[in-house]
Amino acid sequence: MSVTELSDPPRPESAPSAAPPARPARGGSPFGALLLRLHFYAGVLVAPFLVVAALTGLAYTVAPQVDTALYGDRLTVTQVGERPVPVADQVGAARNAHPEGSVSAVQPGTGDRTTRVVFTVPELADRQHTVYVDPYTGRVQGQLTTWFGSTPATTWLDDLHRNLHLGAVGRHYSELAASWLWVLALGGVVLWWRRRRSSRATARHLLVPDLTAARGVRRTRSWHATTGIWLTVGLLFLSATGLTWSRYAGANFGAGLDALDARAPQLSTALAAGPVPTDTGGGHHGAAGAGGVVESAAFDRVLTAARTAGLDGPVEIAPGAPGSAWTVTQVDNTWPVAKDRVAVDPTTGTVTARSDFADWPVLAQLSGLGIQAHMGVLLGPVNQILLAALALGLRCVIVWGYRMWWQRRPTRADRRARTGTAPPRGGVRGLPWWAVLVGVPVVAAVGWALPLLGSSLVAFLVVDAALGVVARRRRRDTAPDSPVPAGG
Repeated sequence: MSVTELSDPPRPESAPSAAPPARPARGGSPFGALLLRLHFYAGVLVAPFLVVAALTGLAYTVAPQVDTALYGDRLTVTQVGERPVPVADQVGAARNAHPEGSVSAVQPGTGDRTTRVVFTVPELADRQHTVYVDPYTGRVQGQLTTWFGSTPATTWLDDLHRNLHLGAVGRHYSELAASWLWVLALGGVVLWWRRRRSSRATARHLLVPDLTAARGVRRTRSWHATTGIWLTVGLLFLSATGLTWSRYAGANFGAGLDALDARAPQLSTALAAGPVPTDTGGGHHGAAGAGGVVESAAFDRVLTAARTAGLDGPVEIAPGAPGSAWTVTQVDNTWPVAKDRVAVDPTTGTVTARSDFADWPVLAQLSGLGIQAHMGVLLGPVNQILLAALALGLRCVIVWGYRMWWQRRPTRADRRARTGTAPPRGGVRGLPWWAVLVGVPVVAAVGWALPLLGSSLVAFLVVDAALGVVARRRRRDTAPDSPVPAGG
């Protein structure tokens, strides 16, 4: 959910000229009043960040299609052959085309996909050079500067969504949006349910817009709320997965995984034997790896061992340092995912260690799957369509919320305003003692776990309190000039 004020506007002709009461009306719930005011202010102030996140996320959903359009001649082959040439020959061709740097990873091509030979170049910092080789002919089809396997276009779209190309400072926007998204979504569900629970058509009106409502704020509210209900599960998912790799909340999430020993297990690459031998002159090119020049033929030896161990589909081979095993990791991120890993002695082709995705801790599995779904790759094109629908739906909900705010504005000549008034204060003072006793530590704990949520909530409270003080002083200053009703 997003910007909204789910209470009906007072009719202009009956609206009192005095300020709204400080406490909720008799019979009203202080919980509802507090939630309504929080939902309103958070929606008004956080919605712009959500709009940006929705639009940039919508752009990112089409990244695979953009890659195909821009880099299809490098990512795919024109004709699939009967069998690939040795990986050593492909690495040698890539090294001849790109003599700088060291080979840090190789993804042998499968199907119509080219082989990716990744070179680490110190001058590129966290970027790499990737050379694309036709696995059936050994011909180099091109090269790109990549970021953990992502093409320049996908990297640009990812940075746009994550930090607006503003670096670490820009990451605050996406974390703020993700931190408040779940609060607005759940708060909106509660407010809409409270509003509809007295109706005999509650279930229908919770999920279907009330088209019988007169045009105006009632109909807008109906579209805003019911659309938000349909989006709630998806929005909660986006909020949770987005926070897992955010700057501050993500660090707390990682610390929690460490405390629970719930991270993906480390794969041991220790070997009892000596260093991996250098090029033996057997006709294969040497490839500089993590520990220097290594025997290119080792790539085929390691790949054969991994295939024999059951690692099928797309894999990535990462050379190890001298005296260490190489790692082979499945990199199929579509459902059902394949993420098993083995460590292989590059000299003997012996598997020395193994880590299967099925044996990971449940939280590590869920985190990995959630990130892939958030990025739109877990379910393929269906995943992209769902994310696009969420982004467009969230944008509609926000637009309807702002429209409601404008529709609820006072229009009487002596009270005309450009926007609607905020819900009345007083919810906190109306809460029972036990709610305050329980609520304060809970809110403090959530604010600690999600620092941007906590700090922005404190800012909301300070600003709202300051506005309340100003409003009371204004009423006190104008009170002597206010007419006293007869009998009052």
